[in-house]
Amino acid sequence: MSRASDRAYAAIRAHLLSGAVKAGEQLTEDQLAQITGVSRTPVREAVRRLEDELLLVRSDTKRLFVADWSRDDIEEMFALRQMLECHAAERAAQRLSREQIADLEALNQELKAAVEQSAPDVARFLDANRAFHEVIIDAAHSPRLGQLLARLVEAPVVLRTARTYTQDDLRQSARDHDELIAAFAARDPDWARAVMGSHLRRAFHTFARAVGPAAGERLAKDA
Repeated sequence: MSRASDRAYAAIRAHLLSGAVKAGEQLTEDQLAQITGVSRTPVREAVRRLEDELLLVRSDTKRLFVADWSRDDIEEMFALRQMLECHAAERAAQRLSREQIADLEALNQELKAAVEQSAPDVARFLDANRAFHEVIIDAAHSPRLGQLLARLVEAPVVLRTARTYTQDDLRQSARDHDELIAAFAARDPDWARAVMGSHLRRAFHTFARAVGPAAGERLAKDA
């Protein structure tokens, strides 16, 4: 990949994750070239990468759209993330250094500071939350696991989930992190796995309340 393509990829990805565009919104290569300040050739290369990550999708007529995650897509994404990130937590519990545990404590303090503002700073919360989970993934010492999780942890749904959180929900997330840190300090992989699982299921149900029932649940209700 060229440097121009890498710049375009980073700029477009940040634009999508920022919430500046809505799910299902159509985009053109010309628009993306203007946003990134590069020509259409590196934009096309960047777009192909973002399609691979399921952040952008093509219609049958080859038009480009921001991915629109359905409730069923979201449920599957959380199920996959739970399987992978619980495994990462289990591995990390046996591998985290004291310095990395200290990093987790500092990041969770940053997250709490973002939550306790009069109006919670969701962007700051997300930055600290992402960094917190990245420390765990890095400590798992599994490059394959890291590559798979990278697409899930920063999926657009993560941003949308955080924006549906109440301040109490955000505080609960920080408390979950506190318990994870305790499990890591105890070098207890079973405890770490269990806490990560409940942490992610709680996040899913918070989001599910906002987006409504899955297709199967709607059909059952209508029957």
